[in-house]
Amino acid sequence: MLPLLLYALAAQTPSGGGGALDSRLREIIASSGAEVSVAYRTLDGRSEVLIDPDRSFHAASTMKVPVMIELFAQASGGRLSLSDTLPIRNEFRSIVDGSLYRLSEGDDSDREVHAALGRTLTLQALCELMIRRSSNFATNLLVDHLGVERIQESVGRLGADGMRVMRGVEDGKAFEKGLNNSTTARALLTLFEKLARKEAVDPQSDAIMLEILKGQQFTEGIPAGVPPGTTVAHKTGNITRIHHDAGIVYGPRPYVLVLLVRGMEDRKASGAIIAELSRTVYGSASRLETTAP
Repeated sequence: MLPLLLYALAAQTPSGGGGALDSRLREIIASSGAEVSVAYRTLDGRSEVLIDPDRSFHAASTMKVPVMIELFAQASGGRLSLSDTLPIRNEFRSIVDGSLYRLSEGDDSDREVHAALGRTLTLQALCELMIRRSSNFATNLLVDHLGVERIQESVGRLGADGMRVMRGVEDGKAFEKGLNNSTTARALLTLFEKLARKEAVDPQSDAIMLEILKGQQFTEGIPAGVPPGTTVAHKTGNITRIHHDAGIVYGPRPYVLVLLVRGMEDRKASGAIIAELSRTVYGSASRLETTAP
């Protein structure tokens, strides 16, 4: 494990504005040439940095977090069971005019659901594929089953007002008209804080959701900036010129970190910026821990 000294920077107090960490993050953002929003807060509330936290971004796959929360909310309320099965059919309706569209296997990050066409998968299996492998097919099946209105109600119930879930993914007609799911860094900070504190649905449901998030298979962002072996429960999001990562870092002093990036064509380059921002935040949180009385 890399020594914590490699990550150490001056601690940031909960002002959300000044301080060494805020300044250093802004330097990294300025050098990237991208639009970046940051929301960071330790779970003990001792340290916080907010940089353009209310700027709206295309949510990309971060919208899958509220889909998961609504699934577990409906399970907790007895509306469904996670062991219920759904038929796997590749046919969805555009929110623009109700016309049918299908998902391309080649464009999806996971092919397991495509391989199950004509069969069934459980709701929990679809949820795990949606989060861990970011399956768009699984997402659309769950969005249709749960209902976008109920998903948005969960967002509102949790106070994540900057998150707007309008539809599933790959609705080309909706995209052309600008009818997209959107989020702010503050909204994702709110959702992950609720999960971390076991206040999103109920303690048992939240514990399961956190384990699913810990199994995220795309690790070039926040996890790349923390020491090997550090547990991160997070969700990524990527489309053209959009690269996000948001989650909980279980370091010496656990914290929620949301990094939203827009304007970089090269995903490796945007991933490197996210990792550098993550590394800088981790160093500050670690320094805060070592200097605590």
